[in-house]
Formats: sequence, structure tokens, C-alpha cells
Amino acid sequence: MNSPRSVTAVGTDGLDAIRTDPSRAVLGFDFDGTLAPIVDDPAAARAHPGAAPALARLAPRVGTLAIITGRPARVAVEYGGFEGVDGLVVLGQYGLERWESGALTEPDPPPGIAEARAKLPGVLEAAGAPPGTFVEDKTHAIVVHTRRCAEPQVALDRLRSIIEALAERTGLAVEPGRYVLELRPPGVDKGRALRSLADAFAAKHGAPPSAVLFAGDDLGDLAAFDAVDALRAEGVPGVTVCSASNEVTELAERADLVVDGPAGIVELLGTLAAADSAPE
Repeated sequence: MNSPRSVTAVGTDGLDAIRTDPSRAVLGFDFDGTLAPIVDDPAAARAHPGAAPALARLAPRVGTLAIITGRPARVAVEYGGFEGVDGLVVLGQYGLERWESGALTEPDPPPGIAEARAKLPGVLEAAGAPPGTFVEDKTHAIVVHTRRCAEPQVALDRLRSIIEALAERTGLAVEPGRYVLELRPPGVDKGRALRSLADAFAAKHGAPPSAVLFAGDDLGDLAAFDAVDALRAEGVPGVTVCSASNEVTELAERADLVVDGPAGIVELLGTLAAADSAPE
């Protein structure tokens, strides 16, 4: 891998467990910043060219291989080129949506989203949102971006309190990220989504996974790191991986393994697939 930090002792145990018994491992990966480079326009994001082939090699070897993203599941599938990856599960909108084998299941958006969608333009105008601020509508969530502003962090801090007030009025939660503030339904996050995959595996097979891994890059991925920690406390080996950037340091400080962005994640995928590639 591209100059990774040394793996922690518990992370080494988790990787060893994945290599020893991959068919019972549960592996989850974020999309933006992890499998796909961060770009100024969310609609221009595309997965690293090696991501889909690496996932396709790994999927038949592991118990559960999933992408857990805040994006709509179909968007992640399209932007990632994942349509043909057999065995891949994509949990979109923090787990509200599930795409698998070309089929998508999703709930109706909560009422608060429609209210926030209607009120947000006026709220941003009243707050004097700086030029470059833009809104991304993800159906089940609404995201305010400041990456294109002259001073993205200053703009984000300026808007934070008024976005939080709108969330409170509409019964939504605010998830901060890399120059974004996302309004979304409360009670959903990547930790719950990852845990649901581990619990579903245990229910199906009558035993917990041999190991669990999650890789991410942003603040919203900390909940999944918490889920890995909780599973480790229950005796399931685990690994937390950070796709490093110079914008978010919190994940690198928590991770068992830090790699160099999406290219490092793709290399990790290849390493995991190769570990179980010997003929039976």
C-alpha cells in the first residue's frame, strides 16, 4: 500500500481474521473520499478506476461486501460502475436504501425533508450565504456545500447555527462533513447500517462474523468506527481504515490503518482479495 501507517495490534488481529476466514467476514466501505476522490461538484464524482474491478474480485470471497454511503444507492452504483459487481450490497442514504443484484428497496422520505427543502433557500438567503454555497438534494437528505466558496470553512461555520435551527424545526439531524452540512432523518447513520449487516449475517449463519472492517474518510464514518469498536468488545475482530486527506484528521487518529486516499483503498482491496486467491 502507499506508505500506510503501521497497523494497530487489534487491527492486525482483525486483518488476520479476515484472511483466515474471509467467507464469514463483513466488509464495509464509504464511497466519496474512500472509493472515489472528493471533487468540487458531487455530480462529477466517479470511483477510482480500480475500485469496481477490485470489489468484483473480493465479493465472491467474503461473507458480506458492502458500500455504505450517504448518497442515494443508485447514484453510488452509477458513479462507481458497480452494476455488474455480483454479491455487492450498497446501502444508500446511511442505510435507508438497499441495492443488491440490481434491485432497490427504499422507504418514503420523512415529512421533515419536504419542509426543509421548501424552507432552505429562504434560510440561506436570510443568512447571507457566501457565493459558491450550493445545495444537493438527495431525496432522503439535503446537503449544503461550501467547498466552492472562497473560504469554505468560514462559510460552513457561518451557516452551521442556522442550519441546525432549521433541522430542529423540521425534526431532522445535522451531519457535518468535509465542507458540508447534511440535513437527514434522525436515528440513521453508518454505524447502525454496519451493525445491521453484521446482525443479519449472524442471524443467517447462526454465528457472528469472523471479522468486520470499515473504511471511510469523513466525520460521518466515525459512527461506523464506533460500531466496529462495539463488535470488538463482543469478541468479533475488527479493523477501522482511514482513507487519508488533509481536510479531516479525526478518522486518522481513530483508525487502525491509514492509507493514501482512494488509491490506497483500492490497493487494500486487492491485497485482501489476493490473500484468498489460492486455488482450493
